[in-house]
Amino acid sequence: MTAFSEEMLSRPRPERVREIVLPRRAEYFPSPVDWQDEVLYFLFVDRFSDGAERDRPLLDRQRIRAARGDGWNWAAWAESGANRWQGGNLRGVMSKLDYLGKLGVTALWLSPIFKQRGHENSYHGYAIQDFLDVDPHLGDRADLERLVREAHDRGMRVLLDVVFQHSGANWLYPPRAPGGMYEPVYTGGRYPFGAWRGERGQPIDAIRTPEDGVWPVELQDPDRYTRAGSGNLAAGDINDPHAEHKRSDFYSLRDFDFDGPRVLDDLARCFKYWIALTDIDGFRLDTLKHVSLEQARAFCGTLKEFAANLGKHDFFLVGEVAGGDFTQDRYLDVLQADLNAALDIGEARLRLGEVAKGLARHDVYFDCFDPGLAIMGSHRHLGTRHVSISDDHDHVFGPKVRFCSDASSEHQVVAAVALQLFTLGIPCIYYGTEQALAGPEPGERQWLPEWGRSDRYLREAMFGPLHPRASGRAGLAPDGIDVALPGFGPFGTAGRHCFDEGNAVFRRIQAMTAARAAFPVLRHGRQYPRPLSIVGASFATSGAGEILAWSRLLDDEEALCVVNTHGERARGADVMIDASMNEPGSSFRVVVNTAQTADAGYGGTHAVGSSVLTRTRDGVRFLEIRDVPPSEVLVLVNRP
Repeated sequence: MTAFSEEMLSRPRPERVREIVLPRRAEYFPSPVDWQDEVLYFLFVDRFSDGAERDRPLLDRQRIRAARGDGWNWAAWAESGANRWQGGNLRGVMSKLDYLGKLGVTALWLSPIFKQRGHENSYHGYAIQDFLDVDPHLGDRADLERLVREAHDRGMRVLLDVVFQHSGANWLYPPRAPGGMYEPVYTGGRYPFGAWRGERGQPIDAIRTPEDGVWPVELQDPDRYTRAGSGNLAAGDINDPHAEHKRSDFYSLRDFDFDGPRVLDDLARCFKYWIALTDIDGFRLDTLKHVSLEQARAFCGTLKEFAANLGKHDFFLVGEVAGGDFTQDRYLDVLQADLNAALDIGEARLRLGEVAKGLARHDVYFDCFDPGLAIMGSHRHLGTRHVSISDDHDHVFGPKVRFCSDASSEHQVVAAVALQLFTLGIPCIYYGTEQALAGPEPGERQWLPEWGRSDRYLREAMFGPLHPRASGRAGLAPDGIDVALPGFGPFGTAGRHCFDEGNAVFRRIQAMTAARAAFPVLRHGRQYPRPLSIVGASFATSGAGEILAWSRLLDDEEALCVVNTHGERARGADVMIDASMNEPGSSFRVVVNTAQTADAGYGGTHAVGSSVLTRTRDGVRFLEIRDVPPSEVLVLVNRP
């Protein structure tokens, strides 16, 4: 624990951010040499673990219906997922650090942990009431500091999801505002201020307690907010600093006015406090598109500089830039070194999923890396500038269901994770992917309100609470459980967890992350999609549902990555390799075979440790890849 942390944690959380004496030139946990070496894991703290899984059984995937009990009600399960805290917390995350380490995770990305309005059920964390405190549902500041310290002891890094563009619904508009006091219609001007909200959400005339209004004190000036109402979050030019999408509230969440004096500086200082307090390693920046390019650059730049003065020379900043991949590229262009990367939450995520499921030609995804072809922009061929996403918590593009919800098999998601781990970029695994979370079985989904349209179905509680927390402030009491609702457990269950290290998907991903860690060529090599020859035909780009192959090249090393994108049938092909690196008669060694990893009695082709001889036909050097089972992955290297 740093001296600053020890001092701050010995007293109540600060009331004024400007009065905090932040450290400088102190010794903190350093940044990694290259963030491409990391494997990120994004988890919703409330939906991940409560640390008490030993008190409830592991879910039996073969007897899921038995985990529902008599009188099961799908409407109640769905209500629980949409509008209740489930009980996950920071100590629960701590209890799973070894589980995550075994999976091959090297960096955690935590959903926002900041204090929310107690009378609301904003378990997602994006509606902040106190920017200097941890929400009591999740723990306290000491818990967060300890979590980061224990992660560092294991060689893991931790990122916080931070919100600086808006606050929670901490104040109300005037009752007569068009559209009402909560979400009045957007105006290009400015509404009068209404009233701050008290601990139950009621209008109050002044902020008197920690549950009232907003904290710290510097944010308690009504002129710190745009007060423009709720408008179209896609309206206006991305380059216009006063476009509607940059001035609008985020529904009921209140937009900050960064044209006002010191507003951006005070918010940046809040997050510098968290860097200094917890020794955190980076931030995921929420709603970055909704601040101007210049404001984003100023905010990111000052955080980067502060962290560098603490020895974190590459404090990781990754932006959530909604609106598609062109918009992401625009922010990367302008912010340059002040923003490490953007999240692949636009077209690229959809294309990855389509290719992994055999629904699209392979060049649909790999063209994304070509600066001359890709709508994703010129930065994608630089592996450090994008974080690869298959699933996340809100799916701003496409249906709001996990990859596994409509997969051909439970393990088809392994094909998607292989694309994340072994192509250019920084991979990010969404919590539960390693357990193939998918929601209820297809025959039950007809009973679920807004299936495919609601974020809740992306946010099952892995730890399987029997019941959720009670609504509002009642849920903060130790016994504040709502026994009228089932917990929002995995696969449409309650009372059973799914932290299964023996699960075949977990073990497949574990084998792939181990190979990525062992072979730098898989992290830093140049990338080349490989043409195939099927049944002696000419070498060409493969079609949907066929073998997908690409090479990573580093100095004289070549790693060939092979995925069968067909979800039901085995596939094979002759796969082109680099002729200049591989002499006739040389061989590649198999270092990953996910089918073998999942089956101790595997008797198929290309076992780990076996060799495949290079062959030549019509001047083309190639490997014969045969009978790869559905949705399975091979990695072969020429310099084992």
